Amino acid sequence: MIHLSKINAVLLACTLAAKAELQTTVNYHADAEDTPAFTFSKVPPPSRNDAATGAKFTLVTGEPAGDADSLEKLHDGKVPQQADEPMQNFFFASGTAGGRIQVDLGSDKEIKQINTYSWHPTSRGPQVYQLYASPGAAAGFVAQPKKGADLELCGWQRIAQVDTRPSRPEGSAQCGVSIADTGGVIGNYRYLLFDIAPTETEDDFGNTFFSEIDVVELNAPVQPALTGGVPPIVIFSADGYCEITIDTSKEPALVDWAEQKLAPTLAEWYPKIVAMMTSDGFAAPKKFSVVLRPIDGVAYTSGTLIVGNSVWLGGELKGEALGALIHEVVHVVQQYGGGRNRGQRAPGWLVEGLPDYIRFFKYEPQSHGADLVWLQGRRKTVLNYDGMYRISANFLDYVATHYDSDQSLIKKVNAACRQGNYTDAIWQDLTGKTLLDLNAEWKAATQNQLAKLPGRTGEKSKS
Repeated sequence: MIHLSKINAVLLACTLAAKAELQTTVNYHADAEDTPAFTFSKVPPPSRNDAATGAKFTLVTGEPAGDADSLEKLHDGKVPQQADEPMQNFFFASGTAGGRIQVDLGSDKEIKQINTYSWHPTSRGPQVYQLYASPGAAAGFVAQPKKGADLELCGWQRIAQVDTRPSRPEGSAQCGVSIADTGGVIGNYRYLLFDIAPTETEDDFGNTFFSEIDVVELNAPVQPALTGGVPPIVIFSADGYCEITIDTSKEPALVDWAEQKLAPTLAEWYPKIVAMMTSDGFAAPKKFSVVLRPIDGVAYTSGTLIVGNSVWLGGELKGEALGALIHEVVHVVQQYGGGRNRGQRAPGWLVEGLPDYIRFFKYEPQSHGADLVWLQGRRKTVLNYDGMYRISANFLDYVATHYDSDQSLIKKVNAACRQGNYTDAIWQDLTGKTLLDLNAEWKAATQNQLAKLPGRTGEKSKS
């Protein structure tokens, strides 16, 4: 005899199961609302003790930007402090078509949510991926299916398809995605596979900056991800146009220098650099950030993010520290990321020569960092316009001094590089002489001046 109550219970369970469905929630922040805590209205903040924290992440296909160890950024329980912070995110290499990341949770988990987070102000901010899951126990299961493999035939089940581009508000940078089932549990799975695609292919910069991936188990407590403990310094340029953020959380010893020296220098010089480089139709960035922390090298710039080596800077506080960062600020204004000409970027000697020209001949000419005094101490220096950095800066100073009566040459060269219209013919248009003629004239004049200086015995030149 079957009790009616048991029948009703079975029917109720079936009804609830039928109503349960997988839902994907997408939240964006407007640019002014971005926060290192990644707090959204509908998506939970990142966690530092979810099931993904101790999981094994494996790059199945695709080329990472940097080494494969950068996968650790996806589940280390730490999130970036600001947008466009490459070293605190995982992303695929520029110009590549995404790839696949496998997550091994170690055993079957009763999964409540899968959350992904990203932060970047341009096309690297949205998220585009398909999410597959598997217990991994079925015959024929392929744990690491290569490109082109039919995932469902390899024992994987697609549980979500994510594309946050249509819902992205203009100017937003920080994105959170939460995948959950209205019934409370997505399923019992050991393995997850993220099949990640670029957000666009018009240029090389469509691979998302993924900040964190969380896998939340049913009834498991979670703690928020770690953020920096030293508040950033936020100032505005002297003309009020640009907001400048300086992050010293990774090097608190530089806080006083950043407040007393770096901040006022950037506030004063950003408008000056913009005035020297801005052409019609271009608006310089209204925000940029400087992060001071240990890295290899001296400094680098990515979009509107400057990262300076705090160890090197700490040893140069009374020397080259400020000038080196002024060089990077020029990169912020250059904005050559999308500028191309027949598939080529602006020439490297201008990419680096222009910042050193502004640094050594406008910001700190008293340092004699690229002029005749500097050249005098370098007897074997090769003189050629494309010598990069200080050499190219010296060439640019010569041309600007002798052929730029209306002070428009640097603006026009910079605009051509940014727009992807640069060719060497621009020098003929702007000065009446070819680049090679200007090069020969500058070398002759420089060698003549150097020969008159005491202690200079000769000059090696490149024809």
